[in-house]
Amino acid sequence: MNTQSKRVLFIGDIVGRTGRRAVKKVLPTLKKKYSPHLVIANGENLAGGYGLTEKTTEEMFQTGIDLFTTGNHIWDKKESIGYIEKQDRILRPLNYPPGVP
Repeated sequence: MNTQSKRVLFIGDIVGRTGRRAVKKVLPTLKKKYSPHLVIANGENLAGGYGLTEKTTEEMFQTGIDLFTTGNHIWDKKESIGYIEKQDRILRPLNYPPGVP
């Protein structure tokens, strides 16, 4: 059994431009202070508080976020469905019913 600990930094909902700006400002300090092995954030409200887009997601990946969790608002931007399906750093809740992209 591997007993080495891992540090995960989890950021709750990043909502719109204001939330993205806050993450850009604060995340470098948090990463320096805590040296996380993995940074995860909830990204379902990245784009104006309603869903996400490829642009907003890639912008946040550039800040050092490794993965995004999602929720019901992920589908608010229908144009992002193709991106969500191909981007393996966006996690999909296991309890989504069959047929949901």
